[in-house]
Amino acid sequence: MPFQKIVSTKISESVVRQIEQLILRGILRPGERLPSERDLSEKLAVSRPSLRHALAELQNMELLTTRAGAGIFVAEVLGQTFSPSLIRLFSTYDEAVYDYLLLRKDLEGLAANRAARFGSDTDLKVIDTLYQKMEALKAGRPSDEEAQLDAQFHMSIFEASHNVVMLHMMRSMYDLLQAGVFYNRQATFKQSTGRTALLDQHREINAAVQAREPDAARAAVHAHLDYVTEVLRDQTRADNNEETAKLRYKKLKFSK
Repeated sequence: MPFQKIVSTKISESVVRQIEQLILRGILRPGERLPSERDLSEKLAVSRPSLRHALAELQNMELLTTRAGAGIFVAEVLGQTFSPSLIRLFSTYDEAVYDYLLLRKDLEGLAANRAARFGSDTDLKVIDTLYQKMEALKAGRPSDEEAQLDAQFHMSIFEASHNVVMLHMMRSMYDLLQAGVFYNRQATFKQSTGRTALLDQHREINAAVQAREPDAARAAVHAHLDYVTEVLRDQTRADNNEETAKLRYKKLKFSK
């Protein structure tokens, strides 16, 4: 018969499983410090020996790490998908930039669709709160804070999609996403209506997700990233035209 005796789960095994799930679901993030041993044992309602056993096992599994004099932290389990030097290349060559935007369009469109379908009420509150913060900054000058909120807004949609593999993949690409957001905004802000257009597009994405309209959410993300792609193409063309004009002017100037 395919039945086995039921073995009661050790307290430490339950602690291990709970912390594993918190890491898997992105609630405990890489580099995040855990509460002190005393506080954590109280929160989990377990004895400190059982907790120590669980923490030691998680460290052996390389999910947690100890820093001398600082405490226990979630290990950098994500690593870095792309090195800083490769990120620089991505932002330098048009081929990589447009491939990156196309990848974002596909993945974020899927994430927005899933967020509208599967996001909890609290997930949607997070997305809306980030959008409202972006809205509040529109009267001031463009800032790094605004760009940070832009990146956080997009990441919150991935979180609300409740696909843990997609979430961790995008978090590992966060430096690339952040660099892309900054790069995109700089090019867009050179257009007189660019900043307003970006905010309008984020409003459309947020509205579709809040209304739980999956197809509209995907379409809004696609429209946003199509716009960003077109702006970059126009800016690249304008920059190339300016370089050509400068060479002609220089030749004219020295031909006198």
